[in-house]
Amino acid sequence: MQHVTLNTGARMPILGFGVYQIPADRTEQAVGSALAAGYRLLDTAAAYGNEEAVGLAIRRSGIPREDLFVTTKLWIQDAPAERNTRRAFETSLTRLGLDHVDLYLMHQPYGDVYGQWRAMEAVHREGLARAIGVANFSPDRLLDLVLNNEIAPAVNQIETHPFFQRTADHALMREHGVRHQAWGGFAEGRNDLFTHPVLAGIGAAHGKSVAQVVLRWLIQRDIVTIPKSVNPDRMAQNIDVFDFALTDDQMAAVAALDTGATLFFDHRDPEMVAWLSRRRLDG
Repeated sequence: MQHVTLNTGARMPILGFGVYQIPADRTEQAVGSALAAGYRLLDTAAAYGNEEAVGLAIRRSGIPREDLFVTTKLWIQDAPAERNTRRAFETSLTRLGLDHVDLYLMHQPYGDVYGQWRAMEAVHREGLARAIGVANFSPDRLLDLVLNNEIAPAVNQIETHPFFQRTADHALMREHGVRHQAWGGFAEGRNDLFTHPVLAGIGAAHGKSVAQVVLRWLIQRDIVTIPKSVNPDRMAQNIDVFDFALTDDQMAAVAALDTGATLFFDHRDPEMVAWLSRRRLDG
């Protein structure tokens, strides 16, 4: 497994396992299968409703805690944000059954972002989160957070796939030492990704699937990725991407697929801002 080093010095696998949209009653089995396949980075969130199942799978795996890299995420907090952020973090730790996480992300760029960030900084200083970061932050919001806080985000997890490649975001993150992490790397199959002739042709040249081509493309861009599957065969296939490399011409062919637009939702869309900001989690 290839690793990247975060701005805190923590080492993070470049390829992990995400549990977004996996029902809680299927998560333990899925995570157990992923760990058996060799994944050591696990990505969950309070909003996913499956932190307890992730923690149970970790305990039942028998894998030493120090060999795992566990990420969870903070949902938008009501005022006072600093106090409620701390409570939300402690709730996530309890659900996971862990005494620390390796990465704690602010899930959305809304609410009292600075109050939430100050509480996250405190959690990091106390060693309860080895690194802290954000998700879904646009370049301007990210740079504001980097420049005006004592601790800069270690990671920004954003939608990134062959049809929305985030090259400007990537360059800004690299400049400021923030690690680019992709969600939606397979674009949930949109734009016929899994049968796209360019991606399928590259796969045929290497004897690999389209999914493996996409993951390899992300890795060669130095982007951390967290593919999701509940199928053990696909899990094994998705982690089997370190024995080949795309050529410069193949990387350029994938780069030409970029549309520069989201396939899901725009975090600057007022309707989306309102919808996400109204959502509150139970507990």
